[in-house]
Amino acid sequence: MAMKRTPSKPARTPWVFLGIGAGASLAAVLSAATSGLAAYFARRIVVPERAEEPLEILHVSGFDGEMSILLAADDETMVPGRYGLVFDGGRGHARIGDILEYDPRAGTVLRSVLGVDAGTLRKARRGRWSAAYYRNPDAAGVPSTEITMHSDAGELPAWCIPGNPSAVEGFTDVWAILIHGRGGTRAAGLSAVRPLRRLGITSLAIAYRNDAEVQPPDDSRYGLGDTEWLDVDAAIEYALDHGARRIVLFGWSMGGAIAFQSASRSRFKSAISALVLDAPVVDWFAVLDRQAKINKLPTPVARLSLSMISRPWARWITGLETPLDLHRMDWVTRAAELDKPVLLIHSDDDDFVPSRPSHLLARARSDLVTMPVYDTARHTKEWNVDPERWDDDVARFLSGVLSRPGSRGD
Repeated sequence: MAMKRTPSKPARTPWVFLGIGAGASLAAVLSAATSGLAAYFARRIVVPERAEEPLEILHVSGFDGEMSILLAADDETMVPGRYGLVFDGGRGHARIGDILEYDPRAGTVLRSVLGVDAGTLRKARRGRWSAAYYRNPDAAGVPSTEITMHSDAGELPAWCIPGNPSAVEGFTDVWAILIHGRGGTRAAGLSAVRPLRRLGITSLAIAYRNDAEVQPPDDSRYGLGDTEWLDVDAAIEYALDHGARRIVLFGWSMGGAIAFQSASRSRFKSAISALVLDAPVVDWFAVLDRQAKINKLPTPVARLSLSMISRPWARWITGLETPLDLHRMDWVTRAAELDKPVLLIHSDDDDFVPSRPSHLLARARSDLVTMPVYDTARHTKEWNVDPERWDDDVARFLSGVLSRPGSRGD
């Protein structure tokens, strides 16, 4: 039988050593937490997100041509204008019109349904609000040809939409490259097609690397414009090989950052006559700082996230092949280098890509930049809120720029 042992008292640890150990452990935990949060935010910046459908569809009523839809009221669904509604995992698409009724007590908004281009809207329970009003060129009522271009990223699908050959302006030697934003599709550029066709301008609505149409989502990493411009180069080359002599770049959101890089780095820079940019990323530092504040990230975490996407040591964390040069994509600092006429359309209530850098660039380069005032459209929805005004601003700008002697470029 074993003898019962009396437990000995544990040795007393001096408080000074306990304090040092606890402090060191706490510092290690905080450092790990900061690094982990920074890594998470850095990956969110460069990894394409899975398209979700967070908007609740409460009821669909009426018949074809006179349908209405009851939705949860939020900052997006309460903005006037016309929009796309994506549902059924992206397979369905409806065109949504004016606000018919708002019930603040129930938190609902009733809007008209202008058309259902795909899917069964009555069966939908959730959807995604979209600035892409048209699903494809057929829905926009314009002729098109599906084409395939090629870059180092592989095959790039695009819609080629011819300009009206009998257009009064007769800019038939001009092609427009339509560059959608982060997480979008080439359908986003279709809002620009009508004024372009009236000017006789042919359009290429393109997909680029990191799009679901181009590369498997698990392998995709956004370059924020620092790499995607190479695919725009392929589009410009296609246009020049098929009759274009002058090029206009259109860019929405991150597509604006891509357009800036194309205009400054393209092999075909001399053929680029102008840029038309809607809610563009003029300065990524400003955008990422805004997103950090929205997500309530402490300043050290935000700074570490920026280091992770712009330094070689963090490639294994972000999955980027090469670090991104955010300074090269800061066009407020690089304003003196701008050498193309630019139309900046940017709503001052944009809470995703702040409009301040656009205003700073417009003030710094008033000789080249035209920036009309928009103030109620949130992010990239200026056309949705007032398509007639948007069309007129674009047509007026391009008519003036393309009619100037020597508008072909450098």
